[in-house]
Amino acid sequence: MVPRRIAASSVLVGELGLDGRVREVRGVLPALLAAREVGFGTAIVPAGQVAEAQLVAGITVWGVGCLADLIEVLHGRPVLGAGPEPAPAEPRPCAYAPDLADVRGQREACWAMEVAAAGGHHILLHGAPGVGKSMLAERLPGLLPDLSIEEALEVSAVHSLAGHSLNEGLIRRPPYSSPHHNASMAAMVGGGARVARPGAISLAHRGVLFLDEAPEFSVRVLDALRTPMETGKVTIARSGSQVCYPARFQLVMAANPCQCGMLGVPGANCSCTPMSLRRYNERLSGPILDRIDIHHRLLPSLVVSSDVTAGEASATVAARVAVARERQSSRLRELPWRLNGDLPGAELRKLPHPQGMSLLDDAVRSGRLSARGVDKVLRIAWTLADLDARDRITRAHLAAALGLRQDSWRCAA
Repeated sequence: MVPRRIAASSVLVGELGLDGRVREVRGVLPALLAAREVGFGTAIVPAGQVAEAQLVAGITVWGVGCLADLIEVLHGRPVLGAGPEPAPAEPRPCAYAPDLADVRGQREACWAMEVAAAGGHHILLHGAPGVGKSMLAERLPGLLPDLSIEEALEVSAVHSLAGHSLNEGLIRRPPYSSPHHNASMAAMVGGGARVARPGAISLAHRGVLFLDEAPEFSVRVLDALRTPMETGKVTIARSGSQVCYPARFQLVMAANPCQCGMLGVPGANCSCTPMSLRRYNERLSGPILDRIDIHHRLLPSLVVSSDVTAGEASATVAARVAVARERQSSRLRELPWRLNGDLPGAELRKLPHPQGMSLLDDAVRSGRLSARGVDKVLRIAWTLADLDARDRITRAHLAAALGLRQDSWRCAA
């Protein structure tokens, strides 16, 4: 018999095989976080997942390899080598992060990435093949600050549910997810036969979701991003149940100007027909493009010009990004949002009135800017003000924000 006191205070996580061995399962970290919330003080987990379980403070963890080990632990006779150990104090070692200094000849694009990082803005990079779109996207995570403990637990819990090992500690750096353009709906938003697993957008929670060759993705898959981009979560419905995963990601899309990639390239001839150009343009819907704050076109001439000096190091840019984010956090401290890119339009209009609003009025009257676009420009302008350490938006900030917003992919085509 198992003592009632021990059984009542212990939570058991794992799968028991027919041979009596205790098998590893997905989701140990979120399971123990939930167990701690309802008052459990002891957890018994598969021996191979003790390190992951010990990431949850306030719970005594025991690891067992088989049913016999479990009985011993429940009777207060710890299995040798399976008892609780101190939780790892150090975060997992950081993987190599590509440096922004490697990007040459694209100063304006590097600046656009800095603005995107500082304000948490979605960004579309478009231009001919080989101008550095993917290179820039891969360097965005290196410009972002470390995750807080709460954010690291959120992110690590999602990755645990996806079956990723956490034996090296919590994920403390913003994750980077780059699904292939052939990715299915289930791979992108989550799914599965029995229990829905997190998809690419949830694996990018608190980090970067990069869609290379964005127009090649299924229109249905791209349209599925619209709600998560607004709400920061994705709901997956199954027969008789539904599961909700966090999905507050920063979207980076890369696109060629046309299907052959040569439209507008000096000295090159585009082989696309007018019909194929129109179809290619329609692959990125208006609602998706309208949700992306920054649209930046990369020009091949900048890559081959004489200005080939190395750009600023990621660490230098990241320091400015961190200061700008601190200003946002201070300004929005009474609100549930921390970044300009997440701020709703109603809250934007409560902030100090910007100088030079006539610029936006002219853009709206001429049809170059939609009502949603006005809010996007204001968000970008506030980020520019934060990078300049200014307490309010100036006319120069609005003009620069308009330039970052109006460099349309469709105009390039």
